[in-house]
Amino acid sequence: MSHDQSQEKLVRMANQIATFFLSQPEEVRAEGVATHINKFWEPRMRRHLFEHLDQGGEGLLPLVIKAAPMIRRPEARVGSGVGVGEDAAAGAPGDKGVIAGESLSEPNIPETSN
Repeated sequence: MSHDQSQEKLVRMANQIATFFLSQPEEVRAEGVATHINKFWEPRMRRHLFEHLDQGGEGLLPLVIKAAPMIRRPEARVGSGVGVGEDAAAGAPGDKGVIAGESLSEPNIPETSN
């Protein structure tokens, strides 16, 4: 697979995640995208994502770009970024999250009070 093809696949995958979270309340969308990528993308994939973002992020949905500051760069300290490491261990508000036994295999969608 060429670099261009792998980059297109990475953009498509990131946009699919963002598209899912567009159905969620606006205040949780970017964090949801970042949490999913932090949990499920290996460092190499995140490195390629940031290389693409650093070159302008062509083709990425605005929600992916908005989530980027919350995504852990591969060279970042392990456990940094939303939804992983110390953040996950502390638990989410309302006694939610991994510490409360919630699954890592499903996207975590924070509950909102209406």
